Amino acid sequence: MGQLISKRDGLVHGVVPRVHFSTSEEGPPRYSPHNFDATRRQQDGNLQIPPTIVVSGVRCMLNIWGVILFLRLSWITSQAGILLTWLIILMSVTVTSVTALSISAIATNGRVISGQLPPAPEAPVQRVVRDLMQEFGVIMVDSINDVRIVGVITVTILLLISLAGMEWESKTQILFFIVLMVSFSNYFVGTFIPSNPEKQAQGIFGYRTEIFVSNLKPDWRGPEGNFFQMFAIFFPSAIGILSGANISGDLKDPATAIPKGTLMAIFWTTFSYLAISVTVGSCVIRDASGNVSDILTGNITDGCVGLGCNLGWNFTECIRSQSCEYGLANNLKVLGQVSGFYYLITAGVFAASLSSALGFLVSAPKVFQCLCRDNLYPYIGFFAKGYGKNDEPLRAYLLCYIIAVAFILIAELNTIAALISNFFLCSYSLINFSCFHASITNSPGWRPSFHYYSKWTALFGAVISVVLMFLFTWWAALVTFCIIFFLFGYVNYNKPKVNWGSSVQAGTYNMALSYSVSLSGVEDHVKNFRPQCLVLTGPPNQRPALVDFVGSFTKHISLMICGDIIMEQDRHTRSQDSTDSLVKWMNKRRVRSFYTPFTADSLRAGTRHLLQASGLGKLKPNTLVLGFKTNWRDSSPESIEDYINTIYDTFDSNFCLCMLRMMDGLDISDQFDFEVNQGFEPDESVENDDQQSPERESGEHCTVHINTVIPHDVSGDTFILSGVTGLTLLVPYLLTRRKHWRRSKVRVFIVGDEQNMEEGRNEMIALLKRFRLDFNDVIVMTDSEKRPHVKNLSRFVDSVAPFRLHDEQQDGISVQELRQSAPWKISDKEFEAFRLKSERKVRLNEIIRRNSQHAALVLVSLPVPQSDCPSALYMAWLDTLTCGLHCPAVLIRGNQQNVLTFYCQ
Repeated sequence: MGQLISKRDGLVHGVVPRVHFSTSEEGPPRYSPHNFDATRRQQDGNLQIPPTIVVSGVRCMLNIWGVILFLRLSWITSQAGILLTWLIILMSVTVTSVTALSISAIATNGRVISGQLPPAPEAPVQRVVRDLMQEFGVIMVDSINDVRIVGVITVTILLLISLAGMEWESKTQILFFIVLMVSFSNYFVGTFIPSNPEKQAQGIFGYRTEIFVSNLKPDWRGPEGNFFQMFAIFFPSAIGILSGANISGDLKDPATAIPKGTLMAIFWTTFSYLAISVTVGSCVIRDASGNVSDILTGNITDGCVGLGCNLGWNFTECIRSQSCEYGLANNLKVLGQVSGFYYLITAGVFAASLSSALGFLVSAPKVFQCLCRDNLYPYIGFFAKGYGKNDEPLRAYLLCYIIAVAFILIAELNTIAALISNFFLCSYSLINFSCFHASITNSPGWRPSFHYYSKWTALFGAVISVVLMFLFTWWAALVTFCIIFFLFGYVNYNKPKVNWGSSVQAGTYNMALSYSVSLSGVEDHVKNFRPQCLVLTGPPNQRPALVDFVGSFTKHISLMICGDIIMEQDRHTRSQDSTDSLVKWMNKRRVRSFYTPFTADSLRAGTRHLLQASGLGKLKPNTLVLGFKTNWRDSSPESIEDYINTIYDTFDSNFCLCMLRMMDGLDISDQFDFEVNQGFEPDESVENDDQQSPERESGEHCTVHINTVIPHDVSGDTFILSGVTGLTLLVPYLLTRRKHWRRSKVRVFIVGDEQNMEEGRNEMIALLKRFRLDFNDVIVMTDSEKRPHVKNLSRFVDSVAPFRLHDEQQDGISVQELRQSAPWKISDKEFEAFRLKSERKVRLNEIIRRNSQHAALVLVSLPVPQSDCPSALYMAWLDTLTCGLHCPAVLIRGNQQNVLTFYCQ
């Protein structure tokens, strides 16, 4: 339902010379000057009508005129009367005129290519074959098989004309148009020819005032005798306005020809419908017997019934017995009988029907070919191939031929006629809504040179088309909408690589901008807190685990921005194409995230700028997520300082912090054929009605373990070592809303002593319940203050040994001198000052490893960074807390702001 415009942008036509674009598979577009202008005049001063306007208008008229004009309009006039028939005609024309205005606006908004608008299925083509067979009484096999034989022969001839090329097809259409003009002239001439007794016996008396007055009012008869049934029967005769647009690729100046040609066609066809209805209603009475002996002798009219009595005929017997075979209400061949020569009307029926069928066979394959080339739907690319210099869709021609033959062989088209009419109305509704939506979004790209339209009339056309669909046949309307929604949903779900500059994009932009501005005026509230994450992914496809982890608790919930800090020395190696490929990678992976590359001298400088500048209004990150620096032992001291200072800057900027550690590292730049991390694979969020959610407590350290669905009997653990931090509780809760994590189990471990163990456990249970956070168990740990095992402590001491000064072991050298040569190293005094905290980290790691053997994810509260703590020592703490785990670990800490509340208001 977007703005239907060309894939290639085009300039609005003005007074400058027009340019015609031609494209081919072999090369780029070719440009050739086209000197026609709508304001061009002949040398004698007379306005010259461009030939493309005539072609477009003639095609539309040929498709609008059909068998309903010749075989049903007189009957509708007898049922509804002249006044209501005119109302029906004008109502139908109102819908088509509004749609024509929308088409004109769309067609003049840039260059038009064939295939923009839906094709016009022509149900009357098959119906006329059946009616004509019955009219002439020709029997080859039987009534049903005769329809099949004649239909197949006819559509085969039309196919051969189509395959011969547009030149032959155009000549054939001109022939049909001439036949129709002769047929109309024949009819109107016939209305002035005095009626002989044979015609009068059939109810034809020429222009009579009493006949006109009698036929002004309705005379409903039979089960179909009501206004809406007559409207439903007549409306298909007003369709066909898309014919010019369907061949826009073959018009030299479609932006001019389509609006003028379509509106011209609507005017003349409407005039013909109004003229025929009033003339036939002025010449023919409703009921007549056709029996010449029913003429009245003398002036005796006693017991005579009907208007014929005043005209010298007594049709009382057939009127009372309802057996009249002639007249407007009983005979569908009235136009032929009124005309000067009956068989010219029959020729007109053929011309109207065959021109519609031929137009369909030409336009529908071209539209379908363009659809196939856009690769919107699978298994149709075979029909996209074109042949010859005009790129004729021969394969699509054959497909349409097969479909036409299939329906002809059914020979019962009444079963699908309602569905076809609903498809037509649905296409009108979509076209009008496209025009309305393109106008209402105020997109700068919506600049149609056709100004005689209104967004409100377009909306009216869209709504009235839908209303008519349900008034005509409600079940067919439901089927139509089901098909349309399925096709639209399929395209929306698969997101094909095609871009028309849809007005949906403009509408989305407007809504996003409006909501973002409105959100800026709303005061923050703890109940609406969301972890809006700035994720330092680098190129996202090189760290998919980090992307998937954050996407697991932000998708459909909050903001996610993938920040890629590009070092100055590498900026020349990154092109715009690489940025586009990374965005496509995230879209293909269904990651709901923005991608922001930024060039900086260092990680710290780039992060500082991203923390300040990322986001828009209230849509700004409040949480920084980065990967754990696994190779810190082998990194340069400057690199470690840069990493730790980034953490300091994060808290100084009042941001929360998450740090993900994968046991095998995050960077997979050397192996792009990776498998999706099933634990973090994004999926639909679910309501955790009977599932168990992990809860997190924090303090100096808090650890959470969450189990996946696969190990059903395994639980995760949450370690609460001091005060509670809300973010450490909130993130695991958001994870358990994902389908993959919804059956996860959680155990909460809190620090306490044996004397107050039960009291502390009950307090934690009450707190978690007040926060409405599910849990499985709360366990009080009484051994967290024990000294760690000697082996584990020795491992920690060995890990920091390369980063120590060992100043007490070096005689004659002061600490200041050693600091000057290695300012990043840990002095013996600093190491002793933080010994207890270091041992606590080692002990916590022992507890985590002991209780998380079957966990799928571990969340640990991040130690509070201290300014007097050496960077290498702090890095060793982070490493020690999460080492030896078989599953991903997350170090997490909030920004000392409330993110959870147990109040309802």
